[in-house]
This record gives sequence, C-alpha cells and structure tokens, in this order.
Amino acid sequence: MKHVINIADVELKPRHKSFAATGAAADKFDASTGAISSMLGAKKLGYNVTSVPPGKCAFPFHNHHVNEEMFLVLEGTGELRIGADSTPIKPMDIIACPPGGPELAHQIINNSESDLKYLAISTVESPEYVEYPDSGKFGVYGKRADSDNERIGFLGRTEEGLDYWDGEG
Repeated sequence: MKHVINIADVELKPRHKSFAATGAAADKFDASTGAISSMLGAKKLGYNVTSVPPGKCAFPFHNHHVNEEMFLVLEGTGELRIGADSTPIKPMDIIACPPGGPELAHQIINNSESDLKYLAISTVESPEYVEYPDSGKFGVYGKRADSDNERIGFLGRTEEGLDYWDGEG
C-alpha cells in the first residue's frame, strides 16, 4: 500500500462502457478518470483525477444531500455552474461543493479548446441521495457495509414512485 502518489503517475482511463453516455447525452458528456483512493487505501475520502475533453461535461448538473466534494483545477479552463450562477475556472482554482439542496447543484463544463483536468476529492458516506435539477431526476445510492464492491442504486423521478403501501395487501 502506497501513502504517496504523484498525479503525473495516475493513469487516466475512459469510462466503463456501462457508465458511458449514450444517445444525445454522448454529445454533451465524456470524461476519463484515474482512481487514486483505492491505491492509497483511503476509507472515508474518495480521490480521482478527471479529464474532460473540449466542449464536454463529466457529469450532469447535480447536488448531493450527504457527501461533500472539492475540486482542484490542474490544467485547462472552463466554467463552474453552482445553483443559478456560473463562474470561469482556471488552474489552481479550488472549488467547494457542500451537500445541500438544488441551490448548491454543481457542474464543471469544459468550454475551452483543450482538455480540462482536475483533482476530485469527496466524502464517501453511504447511502447518498442526489438530485439532478436539469432533468428532474433523483438517485439513491448505497453500498454494503461489509463490501467495497457491492453497490445498489435507484434512479427515477418523484412522480414515478410507488405508494408506500403498494403490494402490501
């Protein structure tokens, strides 16, 4: 187990095909990531390097109700959306994304001509509840306490939910 890793040694890999954007979303979303936390043995924080190609975003506009994120821009320029505001970002900018409602929803956009690379750090508390204000979705994600690999998730819209007593009669 290493305790130190140089960012230059982090191998960036394309998203797994099960998580790659498809259809019209593929025009807007793409990223390569390099996992760090598992290499360092981290337990309560997640770390990765994310590289976003020109004209793309890594993730939809979203807010976390449980986990907090921080980003450090390493290379390139772009734009940060938080709530109703947009701010230009550049190398060595530090971005804080605390948990909260849609007013704290965030998205990093590469609106430049070159790759945008950043270090992402987050808490990894489970379960997590995430909202996606642009599309009206929500997600609930969790992992088994006795496993690092087994996860469960549900993505939907509130109006599609079941009545609490559905199927209990």
